[in-house]
Amino acid sequence: MITVLQRTSEASVQINNHTVGQIGLGLMILIGIEEADNQEDIDWLVRKISNLRIFNDENGVMNLSLLDVDGDVLLISQFTLHASTKKGNRPSYIKAAKPETAVPLYERFIEQLEGVLNKTIQTGEFGADMKVALVNDGPVTITLDSKNKQ
Repeated sequence: MITVLQRTSEASVQINNHTVGQIGLGLMILIGIEEADNQEDIDWLVRKISNLRIFNDENGVMNLSLLDVDGDVLLISQFTLHASTKKGNRPSYIKAAKPETAVPLYERFIEQLEGVLNKTIQTGEFGADMKVALVNDGPVTITLDSKNKQ
């Protein structure tokens, strides 16, 4: 699994001109799931995301986690994170998981992160055409790849 974390002061997602998810302070997370992903990937990412110290403390130092600031999450599925651009000019998405594999993993990821944060996560809709808006606070943008933990 690949994630792109963006620290936000606000973020939202629309489908067919209707807002389906919206947050204030927290993280907007793009998640790409590949065929080889499993529960171990979910466990590692949930632990890392919830404890990553990327929010400012009272001294303006990134020393607080999502848990510390009681931040919200907007989670957006994005298979294009697994784009291969090595050959030609048209990306290949062969590594991206098919919906029958990706959807159950996506749903487990949501459930597990909600359990750790003890709050509901805002989401888009898996596979939908979405319009995502955010104010990237900082800006802070971090990628995490569960296949590259080192």
